[in-house]
Amino acid sequence: MAKTRAIVKRRKAIRNIRKITRTMELIATARFKKAFDRAVEAEAYTRKIAELAADLSANAANITHPLLEKREQVKNVLVLVICSNRGLCGGYNGSILREATTRIRQIQAENLGLHLELSGKRAIAYYRYQGVAAEKTYTHFEDKPRFDEVDALASRYIADYIAGRVDRVEVVYMKFLNAARQMPVVDTLLPLSELDTASKPAAAASVEYEFIPSAGEILEEILPVSFKIRLFKCFLDAAVSEQIARRVAMKAATENAGDMIKSLTRQYNRARQAQITKEISEIIGGVEALK
Repeated sequence: MAKTRAIVKRRKAIRNIRKITRTMELIATARFKKAFDRAVEAEAYTRKIAELAADLSANAANITHPLLEKREQVKNVLVLVICSNRGLCGGYNGSILREATTRIRQIQAENLGLHLELSGKRAIAYYRYQGVAAEKTYTHFEDKPRFDEVDALASRYIADYIAGRVDRVEVVYMKFLNAARQMPVVDTLLPLSELDTASKPAAAASVEYEFIPSAGEILEEILPVSFKIRLFKCFLDAAVSEQIARRVAMKAATENAGDMIKSLTRQYNRARQAQITKEISEIIGGVEALK
């Protein structure tokens, strides 16, 4: 009797867990749809403004900008690691942290100055445990990052880069490729010397621009915006990738809970059947003893 009670109690606990994981899966699915729409909308804008900045830079002869200048000698590297505030999302955070740790070790091996900044409680807790000090930490970037929040961060990075306090700005995050594929990457956002022009038509390179106002004034406005949008896109990619990972993890957990419930139900039926058979045998034995 004690064995069947234990099985019933365990099965009830797993059913409750399955309800929780199923609910979390549905919530992650709803959040994924919203984050996916924002990421897709930002993708076209990010690509177009990068093409525009590249066109203007190529056609503005003898015009330079501090954000385009690649430092001959890199001394200080700023690394921003974007993770999540919550867990239960499979290997999402682990993949990012492995990529970030590899890059940090490379920077340290080259004896470069490291300025580490962390976004997300999981990254903060991990590097605190590893004994790696972070200069700044952020926990307010959730699944709906706002541009004004990223704008403040990007403006400080631009000021540090122009002032020479940092020579390179890198972001480690989960890049969103499509709904079925995401990958941890280390993207160099500053300098902006490698703007994406792969999708630009070949004929566009021969277009001559007439600049009003001057090319320098236009680049002064376009290039900072391009950097800010690219950084914002990193946060959007991280948000949608996190929800995909959580949805997949909770779906797997729900299915595993269902399998466990079926297995426990079979165990309970066998144990109950054995118990009934034993009771019948005892009754029959008692009747025979009274004859």
